[in-house]
Amino acid sequence: MSNQPQGKFILLAGVVVLIAVIGYKVLNAPDNRDAGQKVSDAIHELPNGVDKASRQLQDRTPGEKLKDAAKDEGDDIKKATNQQ
Repeated sequence: MSNQPQGKFILLAGVVVLIAVIGYKVLNAPDNRDAGQKVSDAIHELPNGVDKASRQLQDRTPGEKLKDAAKDEGDDIKKATNQQ
């Protein structure tokens, strides 16, 4: 009887480790866009600022893009709440 909770714990721990490994691989995958796609993405980002457009020309992992997006949203929220 005591094996059943231990078995569930081991299964749950295995699932958590598998999700963590898959997440790590996805967030650190290389940027596979070609030069034309990068330029196109940069042109689409120009209305949001030159700094955001220039990021599109760099080889960045999805994790780095996610970090930048979170920082940009935080900056936008700060800017929106400070205006009177």
